[in-house]
Amino acid sequence: MNKPPEGLLTYRALTGPDDDAFCRRVSDALSLGYKLYGSPSLTFNGENVIIVQAIIWPSIDQDSKK
Repeated sequence: MNKPPEGLLTYRALTGPDDDAFCRRVSDALSLGYKLYGSPSLTFNGENVIIVQAIIWPSIDQDSKK
């Protein structure tokens, strides 16, 4: 499959509090076929640790190797 399902984008940056719900969102994206892109980044907003993880659809990786 060259494109993500359900009209999703080929590149996504998932953000949110560092909690179970965020981890589930990343896990769900991986189970759809996305790959992690780079390391996660963390910041603190005064109350919570906020995390961002970039994910890409594998066809992006293949396109860059052509």
